[in-house]
Amino acid sequence: MKTLTIDIRRADPQDAPAISEAHRQSWQHTYAGLIPHKPLVKMIERRGERWWRIASRGPATLLVADVAGEIAGYATVGQNRARGLAQEGEIYELYLKPEYQGIGLGSRLFAEGRSLLASLGYRGLVAWCLEDCEMTIRFFRNHGGLDAVEGTEDFGGAELKKLGFLWN
Repeated sequence: MKTLTIDIRRADPQDAPAISEAHRQSWQHTYAGLIPHKPLVKMIERRGERWWRIASRGPATLLVADVAGEIAGYATVGQNRARGLAQEGEIYELYLKPEYQGIGLGSRLFAEGRSLLASLGYRGLVAWCLEDCEMTIRFFRNHGGLDAVEGTEDFGGAELKKLGFLWN
């Protein structure tokens, strides 16, 4: 019998090609039809291997879901960027390749990110998503988030509404 290993760990610079591919697949799957095509393609293209190699050493913590040696997805966490909120931590991103969605890996990434922020002394956290991204809204609500704040994000001239989910 073979054992399947699943590890949530900090990313290494050598993970950059796999994270770039996970980013591309998950963003195309999640945002096609929500974000206008040209801005979406530009956002994906600017986050190639070099970008992720730098990000793995940056101020935000980059976590990966490693399934039997394959990067299934990633999360980035750090200090809350919305200074008007009491929550001190933020999950900036949490994405999985489409074939890994719905099997609990997102929950494991979320829990690890939340635990890491708490261990660093951050009280509470915020995570944002587009208002029309029903899958993400359901995920955050199922994990105890309260959609309490709103904002907008500009995608190539298209202003899209976003929701901020809070955990104390």
